[in-house]
Amino acid sequence: MVNVPSLRSLRRVVVLPLLGACANCSTGTARAAGPAQDCRFVNPVAAGADPWVVRWGSSYYLIQSRDRAIWVYKSDKLTEPTSNGVAVWTAPDSGWNRTNVWAPELHHIDGRWYIYYAAGAAGPPFIHQRSGVLQSVGDDPQGEYRDEGMLDTGGIWAIDLTVTRLRGQLYAVWSGWEANAPTDRTPQHLYIARMSNPWTIATSRIRISSPTESWERGTELDLNEGPEFLSHGDQTFIIYSTRESWLKEYRLGQLRLRNPAADPMDSSSWLKSGPVFTGTATVYGVGHASFTTSPDSLEDWIVYHSKVDSQPGWNRVIRMQRFAWHPDGSPDFGTPVPTGEPIGVPSGQCR
Repeated sequence: MVNVPSLRSLRRVVVLPLLGACANCSTGTARAAGPAQDCRFVNPVAAGADPWVVRWGSSYYLIQSRDRAIWVYKSDKLTEPTSNGVAVWTAPDSGWNRTNVWAPELHHIDGRWYIYYAAGAAGPPFIHQRSGVLQSVGDDPQGEYRDEGMLDTGGIWAIDLTVTRLRGQLYAVWSGWEANAPTDRTPQHLYIARMSNPWTIATSRIRISSPTESWERGTELDLNEGPEFLSHGDQTFIIYSTRESWLKEYRLGQLRLRNPAADPMDSSSWLKSGPVFTGTATVYGVGHASFTTSPDSLEDWIVYHSKVDSQPGWNRVIRMQRFAWHPDGSPDFGTPVPTGEPIGVPSGQCR
């Protein structure tokens, strides 16, 4: 996300060429073999920012905001995320959420789909952003949604809200300000609260992270944003974005829950480390990631955005690659694969 001169540019999504297909597929008939197709793809896979991808059954759903609307895309190929798009919600003409629709996420909770998003009554300056939630009428992520209103984040600026269950309790985590301010050049922190249901925050917020480490401190603004939960075995992580999103130094940091029994509402339960994913000399400003698995569930994949060049701004593209795990159970994201370098498609995608 962004929050200076002009935040979060919303752009039309364009699918870029891929190399992927199925290699060495056999029909069982004796005939002359044609040239084998290459089960590979290249980054970037699409234009856009703040990618959230969820795998449900045999399909992948990507959700994005564009032109005051929220779109949900459905694909059977992770590497082709922007096919079959449907606009499922458009911001109202008036009210707290009439404009600046940012970074939606799609979650399946208790038999319904929920979309968490940020929006504001006006801007720039982007000082009115709050978090809201939509609930699906049925069980179709591309179907009709009902607006459940603004989430109670204390009446204070809040974006990039995400949710998860830990030991049966639903939690919300988001990026917010200590207090409302007249400028969007205001430091951002990560907060957590318990929820009584997917549309109701039930407790006061607790701050669990601030941009205090040297690798988090920016040259223009200090921020923590884009938090996403990631689990591995009995460990729980929050992977978040830090440094300025409009600069090439944007990167990912990590919070780890101290142990499975630790109280997530206690800030001392979260251990910080980083950076855990940074740009390179050719891939700039990597951040705001989501996580999914290959079609056969054998591989873990990170989906993230990067800047198109090293100059300040928000022209961004979506990228993805497989990641591994360190011996201590924490994620090993490696380094961003260079633009145009072939990557094997997710396991089980090429048949």
